Amino acid sequence: MPTVKFTSNLKRFYPNLAPLRVKGNTVAEILKEVEANHAGLRDYIVDENGVLRKHVNIFIGNDMVSDRQTLQDTLAENDEVYIMQALSGG
Repeated sequence: MPTVKFTSNLKRFYPNLAPLRVKGNTVAEILKEVEANHAGLRDYIVDENGVLRKHVNIFIGNDMVSDRQTLQDTLAENDEVYIMQALSGG
């Protein structure tokens, strides 16, 4: 099962957020599992149409996902998926 890791700034909203091992063959499928474990977290990652939000990036290993619209990038059993939110401010 792939492991999903999150940027630490999401702990502000989900203090118990920790890396998750989840079932899924695509990024879209693992986001459903993430939502099952942390209700509402998916809304920080994708918009109401399921499209990756502008200031969020998802990496599979060292590679950024290429399908930001439907999140159909495929995953291998031991992949590490990193969900990162861009930070702004000064």
